[in-house]
Amino acid sequence: MATASGSEGRKGLFATKDTDTLVRDTEEKGASLQRVVGLLDLTALGLGAIIGTGIFVVIGEAIGDSGPAIILSFVLAGITCAFSALAFAELASSIPVSGSAYTYSYATLGEIAAWIIGWDLILEYAVSVAAVAVGWGQYFNNLADSLFGFTLPDSLAAPPGEGGSFNLPAVFIVLAITAILCIGIRESARFNTIMVFIKLAVLAFFIVVGVTAFDGGNLKPFAPEGLDGVVTAASVIFFAYIGFDAVSTSGEETKNPGRDLPIAIIGSLAIATTLYIVVSVVAVGALPFSELKGAEAPLTTVIKDGVGLDWAGNIISFGALVAITSVVLTILYGQTRIMFAMCRDGLMPRSFAKVNDKTKTPIRITATFGFLIAVVAAFVPLKEIVKLVNIGTLFAFIVVNVGVIILRRTKPDLERGYRVPFVPWFPIIGSLLCVYLMKYLSLETWLRFVGWMVLGLIIYFTYGIRHSRLRQGETVNPEAELPDAT
Repeated sequence: MATASGSEGRKGLFATKDTDTLVRDTEEKGASLQRVVGLLDLTALGLGAIIGTGIFVVIGEAIGDSGPAIILSFVLAGITCAFSALAFAELASSIPVSGSAYTYSYATLGEIAAWIIGWDLILEYAVSVAAVAVGWGQYFNNLADSLFGFTLPDSLAAPPGEGGSFNLPAVFIVLAITAILCIGIRESARFNTIMVFIKLAVLAFFIVVGVTAFDGGNLKPFAPEGLDGVVTAASVIFFAYIGFDAVSTSGEETKNPGRDLPIAIIGSLAIATTLYIVVSVVAVGALPFSELKGAEAPLTTVIKDGVGLDWAGNIISFGALVAITSVVLTILYGQTRIMFAMCRDGLMPRSFAKVNDKTKTPIRITATFGFLIAVVAAFVPLKEIVKLVNIGTLFAFIVVNVGVIILRRTKPDLERGYRVPFVPWFPIIGSLLCVYLMKYLSLETWLRFVGWMVLGLIIYFTYGIRHSRLRQGETVNPEAELPDAT
């Protein structure tokens, strides 16, 4: 049985989907997920997504721009994320549905905006997983060499542009995590929580050992490229903070979303930011930044070359492998839930939104993305991937900040588990900070991003617009799906 469309009076490309309709759609037979994730696993999901390649790998990519002032770059990127995290916390507690910023856009800005942000998130999450997997391969080779004197040849362990033709370790980790995610969300969440405790312990170990070699002279010159260098580095290491938004993709599988989602989103970002700043201080104090520049495994380099403990460097490499594995799991998980929401809404093929009766997971979507991302991880250089992820994430953050302002006006009485303070000023500040960082990304990155958006609009106007359940006036009436009681 079809009911009213829930478009709240707006039609055409800018028709919005009522928040009640969004929540009711989660009860659709055959496309319903289980609420089994608690606060601990949810917070670990955020930390699992945030702490990984950014601190273990990308610091080596960015420090050439900033020098020791990379400490300030981490602070700037963290502040930028903080305002957006508040916005995510409010919307996640108000609309506890899979889809994250895509779903929030559908409720506030309309279908065309939802499609654009959903297509953007496909880029952000999928390419992020690929980039992280490439970093995993680098640490795998480093650890194998230290422990066993064995390394894979560059042709099988590095992407094109960096001496390789096929990144075998990256492909392996993506496909292995894909299999775990297909088993079930409860099992995946518990596995991730274990990995998070391990990587937090390893980072604590790095701080304790690394600080013994701290030399204030290594902090000079502090900012060799000035403020521009600091901001440029921040626009690159912003990649390190991507992940707290992945918590919001689990809204449909959280036991108590109104309370737990805001705590997990804000809490995981606060913990990660504190760790990042402390780790960066220790890293640049223990080893001159010129020796860290371009290092594939910078934290291991600090311990081995700065402190002089090869065995401790092996522990860091092991911790990096665990950390990056959890990032692959959590980000790929978020990717599948965003696509799941888009398929359930009809903007992508609805058959992909089918949930497996036994595992209660969208296996078709998970397996498809696992394969496609493995291909990207095998062939695309890390540095270029990171830039594409950053611009996609910053764009998504702007939309979420704007969404808070709009929903406050259109749905002032909506039940909110958390409310952003000082609206509209905090969301406006969050948006402007994102725009500021986007300005420092290269022209090539912008052109690739625009090209991706154009491709997305072509797909929407040839497929999505004709299959949209909202435009067809179709919503789900859960009672109609229940068997006749008589």
